[in-house]
Amino acid sequence: MKPALPLILLASLTACGLRPVYGGGSHGVVAQALGDVEVVAIQGKGGWLVRNALNDRLAPLNGGGGKRYRLVVKLDDQISGFGLRSDAAITRERRSLRARYQLIDQTTGAQVLDDTAGSDAGIDVVSSEYATIAAEDTALERLAQTVADQIVTRLALFARRDSQKTAVPKTTAP
Repeated sequence: MKPALPLILLASLTACGLRPVYGGGSHGVVAQALGDVEVVAIQGKGGWLVRNALNDRLAPLNGGGGKRYRLVVKLDDQISGFGLRSDAAITRERRSLRARYQLIDQTTGAQVLDDTAGSDAGIDVVSSEYATIAAEDTALERLAQTVADQIVTRLALFARRDSQKTAVPKTTAP
């Protein structure tokens, strides 16, 4: 009975309507839509990191056609101390990176998506200022990757839903 269990689970997944987002690979609808996104420059070091991470994820999907969408991202990068010793020295920091992003259709100028993404990282504050600054920079690099992943995932879901709306249902001849 145990060897049949994985087959039953696999069959139940297809019955519930799960479909891969990137169906069709690099020639699929989602990959083509993501390849048509131009990422506008983002201010600051965090903006540079997020933009590079987004371009790293979107550039391989570029189909060579024009850029249909423009992605505008605004970041909010905050560091706050929250661990205190008895002498009021901070022992722990939280770095938060929040992004508000808008996807704009270049052909119509309409905003088709407005959403947010964000993540937090904890940082130990040590006696070496250099080590603390290095930890803050490393946290920003990790947060930029996480935020870029969230944005690309949301764009992929948008592209999938958009393609399903515009798809013409197939009719069968009687």
